[in-house]
Amino acid sequence: MMNQPLEEQVKIIGARSVDFVSPEELHTKLAQAAAAGRPLRVKYGADPSAPDIHLGHVVGLNKLRECQDLGHTVVFIIGDFTAMIGDPSGKSKTRPQLSREQVMANATSYQEQVFKVLDPDHTEVRFNSEWFATMPFEEVIRLSSHVTVAQMLQRDDFAKRYGENQPISLVEFLYPLVQAYDSVMVQADIELGGTDQLFNLLLGRELQKVFKQPPQTVLTLPLLEGLDGVQKMSKSLGNYVGVAEPPQDQFGKLMSVSDELMWRYYELVLCASADEITAGRQRHPREAKDEMARRVVARFHGAAPATAASQEFARVFSERAHPSDMPEWQPDTTGHAIGLITLLVQAGLAESNGAARRLVMQGGVRLDDERITDPRADITLRDGQILRAGKRKFVRIRTGS
Repeated sequence: MMNQPLEEQVKIIGARSVDFVSPEELHTKLAQAAAAGRPLRVKYGADPSAPDIHLGHVVGLNKLRECQDLGHTVVFIIGDFTAMIGDPSGKSKTRPQLSREQVMANATSYQEQVFKVLDPDHTEVRFNSEWFATMPFEEVIRLSSHVTVAQMLQRDDFAKRYGENQPISLVEFLYPLVQAYDSVMVQADIELGGTDQLFNLLLGRELQKVFKQPPQTVLTLPLLEGLDGVQKMSKSLGNYVGVAEPPQDQFGKLMSVSDELMWRYYELVLCASADEITAGRQRHPREAKDEMARRVVARFHGAAPATAASQEFARVFSERAHPSDMPEWQPDTTGHAIGLITLLVQAGLAESNGAARRLVMQGGVRLDDERITDPRADITLRDGQILRAGKRKFVRIRTGS
């Protein structure tokens, strides 16, 4: 463990947090751990409800890495059991449950990606199915006796849904209890989460007391706004930057954020200091944003790909050129007209008919630099045409003729 003074450790661990329960408890825990010659156990849970992690997750991973750099152990819990329930935190409706196969495929992807930030030598990966998959039903009932319905309805999302007569399943009531019991099983000293996780984290403290364990210190971290600058970053909302995305895709997405939002990315993703951000605000926003995007890409792909992505972005968008490595696409049939919406989906430029229609209505679709604004348009394709959707997606048509 590094010989950092306890006060300095408390300051580093608590930096950028929103809720901190409590600095005094953490100081005591650090002193006791130092006297015993052991690291603190810092818990972080993630439900593999999707195969990719994004920059919103990196906010928490950054804090975990800071704890590791202080010599502490990260207990990274992959909620393979809870993912089949669906975390209701911050949701206005019941979340769909996943199959075991979906969860495990996502969990494998998660493990590969988190070590882009975390130190594997100071990480203990656990699956909460270890203790829940074989738990007898009588234990579930006994565990449930420690929480009341009134306590659950103190959660903002549950209270709102209850007030609006929206359904809340008993399974969702169990979710915070399940997450809290994870803290008991791994004997967590600290637990981190987003601000929408505060209720669950505090419940972990209460359950640890029931099981005669010292209650964990709780820290919540800010939720990173997505590319739209409004909603928190989420894959389901399409406003995310995935850590495993290709360098050019990452760079292009990051350059699309607003001038003001980029400073949140400097602070929460790059962990820039207040002085660095103040100095950065004196620069031209375009220059500052390019640096932010390059630094993020370099973190996950290396300096050379980051520089190449920056240069390609400048070439394409400043010089209005086409990408040098544009993908090609060949339609199933040639010589016949195809609906524009169908074309965009089949060419991989839109995820769905609805997304394609929005692109067209927003004026984001061009064929050979000619804007197409009618979603009902039928297109007869020719070899070599360039289809563009939005600012970053291009495809060259190959008809073989």
